[in-house]
Amino acid sequence: MILSIVALTLCALALVAEFSRTLMLVQQNSYRIDRFRRSLAAMGDSTSFAKLFGIVFALAATIRGVPEVMALAGLGLFSLIMVILRLSARRKYKHPLVWTPRVRRIFGVMLLLVALIAVGVSFMPQGRWGWARVYAILAMFLWVKADWVAIAALWLLKPVEKSINQRYINDAKRILASMPDLTVIGITGSYGKTSTKHYLHRILSEQFAVCMTPGSFNTTLGVVRTIREYLKPFDRVFICEMGAKQPGDIKEICDLVHPSVGIITAVGPQHLESFKTIENVQATKFELIDSLPANGLAVLNNDFEYVANRPVGNVEAVRYAIEPSADTLFSVADIRYSATGTDFTVLTPDGELKLHTRLVGECNVSNLVAAVIVALRLGVDSRRIAYAVEQIEQVEHRLSVKRTAGGITILDDAFNSNPAGSAMALDVLASLPGRRFVITPGMIELGDRQEELNADFGRKIAASADVAIIVGRYNRDAIVAGIESAKNAALELHTVDTFAQAQALMLSQARPGDAVLYENDLPDTFK
Repeated sequence: MILSIVALTLCALALVAEFSRTLMLVQQNSYRIDRFRRSLAAMGDSTSFAKLFGIVFALAATIRGVPEVMALAGLGLFSLIMVILRLSARRKYKHPLVWTPRVRRIFGVMLLLVALIAVGVSFMPQGRWGWARVYAILAMFLWVKADWVAIAALWLLKPVEKSINQRYINDAKRILASMPDLTVIGITGSYGKTSTKHYLHRILSEQFAVCMTPGSFNTTLGVVRTIREYLKPFDRVFICEMGAKQPGDIKEICDLVHPSVGIITAVGPQHLESFKTIENVQATKFELIDSLPANGLAVLNNDFEYVANRPVGNVEAVRYAIEPSADTLFSVADIRYSATGTDFTVLTPDGELKLHTRLVGECNVSNLVAAVIVALRLGVDSRRIAYAVEQIEQVEHRLSVKRTAGGITILDDAFNSNPAGSAMALDVLASLPGRRFVITPGMIELGDRQEELNADFGRKIAASADVAIIVGRYNRDAIVAGIESAKNAALELHTVDTFAQAQALMLSQARPGDAVLYENDLPDTFK
């Protein structure tokens, strides 16, 4: 009797822990069933060793020849190990589960579904198995297929969530309608939008009361929450970051906030697993520009082909680039890196604007130019702009630079990675003195070009670094193939399974004066 209670308790704990982990993945994928399924497939979650092992345990326990005491002990031990592993793995996730009201609703429905299944099972003949064994086996099978339970809960809650969301959206629209003098600036792009948002906020704050979407609040509901919780009646500018993982996402946000200024920082091969083609990415990003009023302003980064080749006829378009071209009104000259940051000159239609920033990398310079264009259009004095640019702090994990107590320079570009941004980060690394290390798991969400672009990334690593440490297995073969194709015999190449191993390896070799680039930071649980 005691063994049965212990085993069932442990099985229940394992089930709750797995439900929590599953909900974390659901939350990270914006509660969308299609994205959640793609994420599971990319992680190899349903075919992981733990899940297969759980199936083996559950199937073994159904064999009549196995005594109940052995079956319960085995399932109980397995459950205990899984609870410990799941709890210890929480630190590996970049975005742990946040127990929002919506998460609590989904979790409650998941538990209700389990209870209903358990009640249904109680009406079935148990034969010689015994109740304890049956419920322990049921718990293990639900543990293995927690994603099915989560998807069922999401589907059942759709009408409820739609009603709740609409109520919040209507409230956000009411708040915006009460602020007719508010200037709304939309920012989107395959990469660079969050950094540009922060830079623009700092510059405009020299003259205006400014609100921006915090963190990565770049979905419709994230924007709604910002409006309801952060936007103040005295604000004069609202900077709205707009993210997208499928066509229509940005238009939905624009229909809510009605921006008069739109910035596109980049169009590149990001989220191709959902967009399929870069043309779809382009069309979705330009939903922002297509939504602008006739007297609005489009600010476009012509450094990217799929921004430069997209004509704009509905609104004034100001194009910028690092290198000047025939149709760019703003460009950059004389970029110089130093121990204190970067000096550069913005070439404008009205003359030159010399700036200094603590930031490094052409990507950050490019993002600053977009912010400068909008600030000038809104009437911010050039001296205020120069002062603000000099005061801008590095956005954490977006090519930020710091030095350790041991004299090692850290380039932290760990928040995310993309082909253009990773190339720029490697250019910065290559410009630094000392031995240069790269620690990376590669890039994800690149669809059919995943292998090709990671191989290109490997070739760039070979040209920019002295030591490459490739983390995990998901992109390992492609990156290593790219590195080896460059035939740089001087490059020292290592492959490890976890970031902890990469960190230990780097610390054993790095010396004062060396530089380390962290490019992307997939959790260790992402294979």
